[in-house]
Amino acid sequence: MRSTHAIELGPGVVVKRYRSVEHGQPEREWRALGLLDRYAPGLAPAPVSADLDGEPPSVVMSRVAGSPVDEAVQGVLADAVAEAVDRVQRSVPRAVLEKMPARAGDPGALLEQVRGWFAKGQEEGTAADGLHQVGADGLRQGVAGALHQAGAWAGQQGLAERLARPGTPVFGTGDGNLANYLWDGRRIRLVDFEYAGRSDRAFELAEVLEHISVWRDDSNGMGAVLERLELTAEETARLTECRRLLALFWLLRTRAAAPAERMLALL
Repeated sequence: MRSTHAIELGPGVVVKRYRSVEHGQPEREWRALGLLDRYAPGLAPAPVSADLDGEPPSVVMSRVAGSPVDEAVQGVLADAVAEAVDRVQRSVPRAVLEKMPARAGDPGALLEQVRGWFAKGQEEGTAADGLHQVGADGLRQGVAGALHQAGAWAGQQGLAERLARPGTPVFGTGDGNLANYLWDGRRIRLVDFEYAGRSDRAFELAEVLEHISVWRDDSNGMGAVLERLELTAEETARLTECRRLLALFWLLRTRAAAPAERMLALL
């Protein structure tokens, strides 16, 4: 997977140069760093300078302590991750949040994307209707079965309308990659806000809970983090749909056994 940016480490600062700008990544990151520096200082790098019109665009930010999480998320680490997730989501005041652009890849757009992938797969004989058999690309039976059931869920009437209903508004980082959570043994700091924007609590939690990086080495995923977060009944119901959507995204993107198991567990 090609990186969307290049990183240069300097004395006390990080220079990030963007290879991909179709979602306004430089502007999103610069905006996010400024807001978090104001409303949640210490949680993310501090903004230093930006050249948003450069070739390529770049943002300079402070370096923060910690290393990417690469262990089971439980105990004090789960406490720290839950605190960071909750803090970043609630950090930006509602009045400010309402003026922000929506995060890149909202639930409606993601559903449209996965439905498009299914449609393409049907044309090629590798997705949805034909998945009771292993396709020509070598899909294993378990993956094929998961895709078959997931296709029925994704194609159901009313799903787009349910996902389009507004959830609890929060600041969304837009990326649940575990590598963006830096752990120094005491606290978590967050990096990478290329897709950040206004979002809703359930969708952002699903982004974290179902990101492929979370399940790669730990079958328990972020379950301990979810246990530490308080959700309303409405948020809990929406979270289930959003988790299925994100799990399906990763299943279609990878066609791998682990995402297939996640998809079946959520259906």
